[in-house]
Amino acid sequence: MPHVAEWKKEEVKELKDLIESHPVVAMADLSDIPAPQLQKMRQSLRGSAKLKMSRKTLMDLALNDSGKTKVEALSNHMDGQPALIFTEMNPFKLYKILEGSKTPAPARAGSIALDDIVVPKGDTGFMPGPILGELQKIGIPAKIEKGKIVITEDKTIVAEGEEISRDVASMLTRLDIYPMEVGIDLKAAYEDETIYTSDILTIDDEQTLSDIQKAYTQAINLSVNAVVFNSASTPALISKAAGEALNLAFNAEVLTSKTTDLLLAKAYSQMLALASEAAAKNAEAVDDELNNKLSSTASAPETSPAEEEKEEEEKEEDEEDKEEDAAAGLGALFG
Repeated sequence: MPHVAEWKKEEVKELKDLIESHPVVAMADLSDIPAPQLQKMRQSLRGSAKLKMSRKTLMDLALNDSGKTKVEALSNHMDGQPALIFTEMNPFKLYKILEGSKTPAPARAGSIALDDIVVPKGDTGFMPGPILGELQKIGIPAKIEKGKIVITEDKTIVAEGEEISRDVASMLTRLDIYPMEVGIDLKAAYEDETIYTSDILTIDDEQTLSDIQKAYTQAINLSVNAVVFNSASTPALISKAAGEALNLAFNAEVLTSKTTDLLLAKAYSQMLALASEAAAKNAEAVDDELNNKLSSTASAPETSPAEEEKEEEEKEEDEEDKEEDAAAGLGALFG
């Protein structure tokens, strides 16, 4: 059996201890991160996460020898310059923090464009010279205007997924265009026997919040329509029941504290309508007092849209009192 260096055994043991003592273990790629920036990222994680770089073989041994179920699957995500991250925070929060810590970086020859690289139109700040030909050579439309070199239109110089050539990388840097990102690239994270890959961890906060709000509204609507009582649906169900009870009492002409005024108003309106029809057939069928009421009703101004809007606003304010009055309304109806 070949001799194994003592430091390797100690390294594997340290990694295993870290894996087993942290609920979340993540595999990251540290490729192309300059040493000063990596040091700053380490400092920003201090206190909330521990970053540990080691040899791939040693990390693989630690993951496979760990007592945690399925954590060994992180070995399938060792890309570039791998490192392990150990933390208490959930994988989604960790991913968001690492993505937020990434900084713009200049393009490098041979790198693959993460997105379309667009050179915007406008003044380059360069005086006329050889750079004009260099711009045109790599396909950027440029000309001399008012003593300066200007780019005449937006130009996609490298499409997403294409390789960046040496000439393009050099020109982008001279134009202060930094299309790349430098930072810790989280590949996968383990928590509770589950592996979360980067595509799962990438979430849109605003869309997620909107989806939750929509689901909450739909759940309340479902529980109200299915008459399922809970803390959110109960006020709406009581208000709905109170409204239906009031409507039933009104149409059945049952006198309660809530319906009496409405029924009297309805009867008064019907009386005026009947008197109006009688007066139309025989003027003497209606006495002077009733004639005066009919005349005043006919001459009453119609409610203006502004007044209707005001009444609607007052009605909305009254809705807030419905919940308090609902139980009393039901008691008056069936008591």
